[in-house]
Amino acid sequence: MTDHLLTEHQRRVADRALDEESAKREHLVVSLSGAHAYGFPSPDSDLDLKCVHVNPTAHLLRLEQRGSATAERLEVVDGVEVDYSSNEVGPVLFGVLQGNGNYVERLLGAHALRGSAELESLRPLVRRVLSRRLHRHYRGFAHSQLREWEKTDFRSTKKLLYVLRTALTGTHALLTAEVETDLTALMDRYGFREAGELVEWKRRGERSELPEALSEHWRGQVGRAFERLDSACEQSVLPEDPVGADALEAWLLELRRSRF
Repeated sequence: MTDHLLTEHQRRVADRALDEESAKREHLVVSLSGAHAYGFPSPDSDLDLKCVHVNPTAHLLRLEQRGSATAERLEVVDGVEVDYSSNEVGPVLFGVLQGNGNYVERLLGAHALRGSAELESLRPLVRRVLSRRLHRHYRGFAHSQLREWEKTDFRSTKKLLYVLRTALTGTHALLTAEVETDLTALMDRYGFREAGELVEWKRRGERSELPEALSEHWRGQVGRAFERLDSACEQSVLPEDPVGADALEAWLLELRRSRF
């Protein structure tokens, strides 16, 4: 459930934006992402809405395809910044097979604002095809976030938290086959209790900066998150490669037939 994550005003803004976007495309799922889903929102955090949509099958088969595979919107609505993006279900499911954690989080994450009737039948199929390919995605994404943190001279609280969140979400998925994006639900379990101080700093504002002493401390500690992620891959409960792709494809074909 997401009601406790958003203020009443933020929820109204989200509903307004999503009603407008739903008039343009059919959403399979709308997931709340970003700081709200990661456990460290601040009063000025934007609404990060990650979606999966379905294009009519007839539009996919025409010489000139109609309906975009991607849609984006970045706009301030009634004082709230809305960052909306949506990807078509076909490329999303292919990405899931490749280990794309971004797409896995949209489909299996706990913070769905809206979901279609087909979502519940899809979720067990997605869980079945999870594999150790997730490691490459989460390690690569965490490393890119680390580079961004370094560009801020190690002062950005948000960038550091994104490194930890990404690495620990990947660690948890590899060890349990479960998707958990909330850093505050993961940090104690995987040896990062002291990250609670970072969360408190971030909740003060999106651009909050770390004190020099805290920044220096974490420069020496952040590598542990990558070590934990690599260890999780070696100990993972997941297979090396996806199992059950045929059932996932059968689900997609049935969806395409129903949306012709």
